[in-house]
Amino acid sequence: MFTAISETDIIIVGAGSSGCVLAARLSEDPHLQITLIEAGTPSKYPWLDIPIGYFKTVGNPAHDWQFETQPETGMAKRRLPWPRGKGLGGTSLINGMLYLRGHRHDYDQWEALGNKGWSWADVLPYFQRAMNTDHPFPGDGHDGPLWVSELPHDHLSDAFVAAAGKSGIPPTIDFNGGDNSGAGYFRMNTRYGQRMSTERAYLRQAMQRPNLQVISGAQVTQVLMQGQRAHGVSWVKDGQPHRLHARHEVVLSAGAIQSPQLLQLSGIGPSDLLKKHAIETLIDLPGVGENLQDHLQVRPSFRCQGVETLNDVANSTWRSARDFVRYQLTRTGPLATGVYRAGAFMALDNAEQPDWPNVQIHFGLVSFDRPHQPPHPFPGITLSACMLRPDSRGRIQIGSADPLARPNIYAGYLSAESDQRLAVRMVRKMREIASQAPLSSFIVQEHEPGAAAETDAEILDWVQHRAGSIFHPVGTCAMGPTTDPMAVVDTRLRVHGVQGLRVVDGSVMPRIVSGNTNAPIIMLAEKAADLIREDLRT
Repeated sequence: MFTAISETDIIIVGAGSSGCVLAARLSEDPHLQITLIEAGTPSKYPWLDIPIGYFKTVGNPAHDWQFETQPETGMAKRRLPWPRGKGLGGTSLINGMLYLRGHRHDYDQWEALGNKGWSWADVLPYFQRAMNTDHPFPGDGHDGPLWVSELPHDHLSDAFVAAAGKSGIPPTIDFNGGDNSGAGYFRMNTRYGQRMSTERAYLRQAMQRPNLQVISGAQVTQVLMQGQRAHGVSWVKDGQPHRLHARHEVVLSAGAIQSPQLLQLSGIGPSDLLKKHAIETLIDLPGVGENLQDHLQVRPSFRCQGVETLNDVANSTWRSARDFVRYQLTRTGPLATGVYRAGAFMALDNAEQPDWPNVQIHFGLVSFDRPHQPPHPFPGITLSACMLRPDSRGRIQIGSADPLARPNIYAGYLSAESDQRLAVRMVRKMREIASQAPLSSFIVQEHEPGAAAETDAEILDWVQHRAGSIFHPVGTCAMGPTTDPMAVVDTRLRVHGVQGLRVVDGSVMPRIVSGNTNAPIIMLAEKAADLIREDLRT
């Protein structure tokens, strides 16, 4: 039996990048009672605060859901890991922290798809409202809770930017002004050398408010429905079932994997899938779980000489001790910055849209066989490229009616031939950059894919066996008008055909943005908070 039903005004499911923002912003109104429910638990694990700590947290079941795809046909039938953060802050606890807004065309395209109010001009104020920095560029914000810091320069990253310039990618000082074209240094969500998760930026102070209740260690299992209205949720905590009633709204902020899973478990989704698992179809929404998009990452690595890389630090006791002490005393050094300081955006073989980059490179001061595995025993770097707007699509589907079972992830990588061609072209472009001075002066040889991969077929085969996700899944509850049969939410992020239910996270993106997704998801939540407040007043 369920425990006695209690009430709140708004239930938010998931305390990740979007859920923390929503809870903080909505609880600014003292007349609203907000309840935030999170499956993970608070943790004082020190590596959660150290920027390079994702090597210790990704794959750690205390902080990572440890999802993985089904065997991917386009990736040599491999199961690819999909880390997702678990705990207050969600994936902002374990991500790479790069602050990137994407390109203005991303959002103008959203509007062109029928989503009025989501153009670049519309969303920019919300990026600015969220942001704070000691070194603002034009278009930055400087009063928000989300701190953005500059990254220190180093010889290798400087060499990469110069080599990119010789390969036709001009330098830029700011990737976030609406046009991210060029090569330069990233900016990062840190402050004083510590990770700036959304828990630290938004939730920590908001939790002092009496009108915000945070329930952790509680996995939501279903949205409770009365006819076509969402009226609450059920969840499990310490093995015990519970229910909570929402006087106004239920908001799913569980991410691109678990938000569509919850909808499907609740009878909202493709009727054929729900019938297969003996779930009554309350709202037939065929787009729930569809339209899955992610950034596939291709990672050529290179053996270096004459320079210290993070490989040397990781493989040396005294270097590791040196940098640990430096971090403890000054909050600077490699532990404070992560592995990607510089990168580039370019339009590669994209004659129709030459001003809209379709490839991003992360320049890594480390090399390894697999992400989050030990670095190579020699000095090394990685030029890691991802296709920003893939044509391939995947889906999220429940595999059973068990709410605690993991959903099936079908990423669909390289299912489109255009993506296969672009993957090969990305490898050739990274080789071109690596061959340019001054970067070439530090490189001894290409470690992977190496001389064995020269023809297009050989390079594609290497990509299929070695490429992986950069962990930016979006699109599975896509925003769109009612005329779009695959749309799940409207422009106010309300689920089509359901009253009192919204989705606010990366799953609502109709098309993936041209860059890392954390800052855009925070923007989504900032805007959603205004939409919810406006609707409550009407």
